[in-house]
Amino acid sequence: MRAEEIPGMSRLLSDLGVELPVLAAPMAGGGTTPELVVAAARAGSLGFLAAGYRSAAFLAEQMRTVRAAGVPFGVNVFAPNPVPVSTDVYRAYARTVQAEADRYGLSLTDSVPREDDDDWAAKIDVLMGSPVPWVSFTFGIPESAVVEALRRAGTTVLQSVTNAEEARQAARAGVDALVVQGPAAGGHSATLAPDRPLASVSLPDLVADIRSTVTLPLVAAGGIGTTGDVTAALHAGAEATMVGTLLLRTDQSGASLPHQRALADPAFDTTVLTRAFTGRPARGLRNAFIDRYEYVTPVGYPAVHHLTAPLRKAATAAGDQELMHLWAGTAYREAVQEPAAQTLRRLAAAL
Repeated sequence: MRAEEIPGMSRLLSDLGVELPVLAAPMAGGGTTPELVVAAARAGSLGFLAAGYRSAAFLAEQMRTVRAAGVPFGVNVFAPNPVPVSTDVYRAYARTVQAEADRYGLSLTDSVPREDDDDWAAKIDVLMGSPVPWVSFTFGIPESAVVEALRRAGTTVLQSVTNAEEARQAARAGVDALVVQGPAAGGHSATLAPDRPLASVSLPDLVADIRSTVTLPLVAAGGIGTTGDVTAALHAGAEATMVGTLLLRTDQSGASLPHQRALADPAFDTTVLTRAFTGRPARGLRNAFIDRYEYVTPVGYPAVHHLTAPLRKAATAAGDQELMHLWAGTAYREAVQEPAAQTLRRLAAAL
């Protein structure tokens, strides 16, 4: 089924020539590549570059790469919403995980909390100076002035939300549409309150709740692995859906080989929400690091992310899946090795 044939499908998609109601989610840290974004667009979908953890200059270069392919695309940006951690608590956690770092010759205990804003202002400057069709925000809601400036530049602005109250806040900020993320999503939760437990709710129920709260177009994300999941989200009131984990094993994925192999490894048989790697709730395959440190990890982002980043990088290089962050949504077993276009079309084929 083409996007414009879905009852209530927003012109936000049809104006860009998007045919599939299944979009490619941004996956920060390397999972999303320009090649993946281009492949999604050429399949009749829409992909998002992931600006998180990248410099503004790196983002600009990736934007140039996708533009050269002549396809529409979006960009996802982490909006500042820091959760500071005290130096004493931070150092206590550093001492706790130092035993893991020792095997790679790393010292974590001499570091201090790094509370940055992920190059926020410079990335907004890039997006203002070279506007893209869609920009989505995660972790925080930008000031209304930023939203309005992007809209004046011709950009459709989306905000990631995880509950009805966040949806109301985003609507007041003036965004054009919402990405409704359920708790089954892989990687970081978009919650605006990372120090609070996530509500256990199905994606269709969450979409229906937010649909009754605001009138903005909705894109549903989190735990989508089959055509049935797509259909349920659309019937609940979403104009489109978004998938990430299912694209991690595709030909255009930038995920590391240990990560891709873990998604298909029977030894990794469940996903859990954890703060152990970054101090912010994220869903990934359960492994030894989570089992050892989940209950002693402080809430603190981005400081804890920066603390464990060298260890995770070293573990990835060594293929040590027990110390890596293996982000994955609950539908991870549906991820297969194939072209990204085939994954996206397969999810929409029976609609």
